Amino acid sequence: MAASMSHRCHMLLLCVVLLAGAVRGHPWGGGLFPQFYDHSCPKAKEIVRSVVAQAVARETRMAASLVRLHFHDCFVKGCDASVLLDNSSSIVSEKGSNPNKNSLRGFEVVDQIKAALEAACPGVVSCADILALAARDSTVLVGGPSWDVPLGRRDSLGASIQGSNNDIPAPNNTLPTIVTKFRRQGLDVADVVALSGGHTIGMSRCTSFRQRLYNQTGNGMADATLDVSYAAQLRRGCPRSGGDNNLFPLDLATPARFDNLYFKNILAGRGLLSSDEVLLTKSAETAALVKAYAADVNLFFQHFAQSMVKMGNISPLTGPQGEIRKNCRRINGNHY
Repeated sequence: MAASMSHRCHMLLLCVVLLAGAVRGHPWGGGLFPQFYDHSCPKAKEIVRSVVAQAVARETRMAASLVRLHFHDCFVKGCDASVLLDNSSSIVSEKGSNPNKNSLRGFEVVDQIKAALEAACPGVVSCADILALAARDSTVLVGGPSWDVPLGRRDSLGASIQGSNNDIPAPNNTLPTIVTKFRRQGLDVADVVALSGGHTIGMSRCTSFRQRLYNQTGNGMADATLDVSYAAQLRRGCPRSGGDNNLFPLDLATPARFDNLYFKNILAGRGLLSSDEVLLTKSAETAALVKAYAADVNLFFQHFAQSMVKMGNISPLTGPQGEIRKNCRRINGNHY
């Protein structure tokens, strides 16, 4: 099929998009399926959706934070809620890793969801599944696509701060490094671009992109791919030193709405992070997808939803491999 499609492709853009679409269909993996709680906790999805809706109504940014929480969980030991564990006598929490410290948010919302689920169906719904459902519901609440969330994950009995430090893509990683980190998780180049589109919502700290403003290549100069007026605007709130935690919208135009303007910003030299800009400037394949998503919001929504399902299938714990935590912050029976 790929050969015949390639024969009909006359432009790189069309070819990449068609081939990406042809290979993106995938069955539910790892023994997970969307109806997992239909009998054991029939109101589980409704409960998660309700608590997430209240949290996002209070603070729109929480939608992006909950999507990111799922991402940072799945890239470390699989989608097993290891990211939620606090420090204990036996666990070094992933919350203290470089990608997560002073950055990852939404833990209190997960606590609220878990408390509501425990009241309705004690010991049934895993924290890992809460993260997967909350990410989907957050996306929908701010205007993004919906998808059926495969369920049935169990929760890990440990964490990996080393994995958190090493496996999560960083804002200043090169494109080959980012692609390699995705491929280790069974995700492809199309997943890289589609999931990067999650940056259409949310905020980033000054420390995550300061290098682009002042010393991108070691010569003390700003990143040449950055729009000059946009760079000047960023410098006003992100000085050469200090202000590390000053926040800036990842999507300059509509940071509270899930749309495809993130990709249009990249085309205009207004991608905030280096990891955003390299999608356009370092690979013809990723650039073609950036242009395709900028031109067609429905295509982006379709691919984002498919990639979120695929990401949610990274090494889930099922059966006796894990547990259903009563408290998402600690393993059962761990009372410090």
